[in-house]
Amino acid sequence: MPALVLLGAQWGDEGKGKATDLLGGSVDYVVRYQGGNNAGHTVVVGDQKYALHLLPSGILSPGCTPVIGNGVVVDPSVLLSELSGLNERGVDTSKLLISGNAHIITPYNVTVDKVTERFLGKRKIGTTGRGIGPTYADKINRVGIRVQDLYDESILTQKVEAALDIKNQVLTKLYNRRAIAVDQVVEELLGYAAKLEPYVADTVLVLNQALEADKVVLFEGGQGTLLDIDHGTYPFVTSSNPTAGGACTGAGVGPTKISRVIGILKAYTTRVGAGPFPTELFDEDGEALRRIGHERGVTTGRDRRCGWFDAVIARYATRVNGLTDFFLTKLDVLTGWEQIPVCVAYEIDGKRVEELPYSQTDFHHAKPVYEMLPGWSEDISKAKTFADLPKNAQDYVKALEEMSGAPISAIGVGPGRDETIEINSFI
Repeated sequence: MPALVLLGAQWGDEGKGKATDLLGGSVDYVVRYQGGNNAGHTVVVGDQKYALHLLPSGILSPGCTPVIGNGVVVDPSVLLSELSGLNERGVDTSKLLISGNAHIITPYNVTVDKVTERFLGKRKIGTTGRGIGPTYADKINRVGIRVQDLYDESILTQKVEAALDIKNQVLTKLYNRRAIAVDQVVEELLGYAAKLEPYVADTVLVLNQALEADKVVLFEGGQGTLLDIDHGTYPFVTSSNPTAGGACTGAGVGPTKISRVIGILKAYTTRVGAGPFPTELFDEDGEALRRIGHERGVTTGRDRRCGWFDAVIARYATRVNGLTDFFLTKLDVLTGWEQIPVCVAYEIDGKRVEELPYSQTDFHHAKPVYEMLPGWSEDISKAKTFADLPKNAQDYVKALEEMSGAPISAIGVGPGRDETIEINSFI
């Protein structure tokens, strides 16, 4: 039962799409288990670049079955648009499976997300405004709309009425917005039913049967560990669990079936949105990382905040996910620096702290303690083996591996599918 979890070990945007795509030719199923179209993956195949938001990256690998699990929230219009765009480019999307238990992002969820974020003003979280949080809130409040509800108009209408009963009160009386009509929402959602029906399946059954048949299943997390609703930098987090445990609940497989957990690490650190970021740079180095690394959000279009590698965060990700391996991405971006700072600890109120503080207040006050590592100037994009890397680049990778607490089994030396050094096989 070779089941692998692949997830972000920082604040997201680490290059999970490339890692998933790299493994796609060796796996039978690739499963998104949480999040929605607030997650963006860029995959480069040859001279073609694909920006995926909701679909699993495995959809680009022939022979691989992509799955949207029950833990994902689905915006039908975004999903159908993404499928249409891939079909126009000659990508076969017919094998996609969508859990009937996945929740639907409704038009009113998007409205609530946008008006709430504006209302918060300077206290805003930095959400994508795509209705992700309100949809998960409806799920927990048991007024959510699931994919299977699109095929029972009576149940769908009852659920929309229940959800809007309170939301319209909030929209009209608190935010001075117009009420949303139940029949308009129901009509729009029913319009997606026939188009989605060929993809809808009991994905929990499908995946467990696949594992029993010794198929290789890869569970792909969106966002990153530090954006996890329970284990991230709360409240500046997403609304679900990108950490490894989320794969079990978000796809319906037991933890004993997971054989390997792979964390994706960028060779430096980035994040999008508000929240603490100890190694963030506001100088020329930060701008250089942003420019060279093309650090702009695939989904949001926002510039990413950039900083040096944070080993404290990497160790934390290893612990909470039970990581067995790391995939280090974008090592090539660091080419050209004479010295590269790496954050090895924090200083908080004059004290050195080597583990992530559980206190939100302490983390906000954390200052990075850097260790300087020698850089390199050689082009590493053509490297095929670890030995092909300059010695200083090798030493940098070894140092990050030792500090992070898990072996680095693959290294990205460029954006292309083939610009990867594989040290140890993941499968």
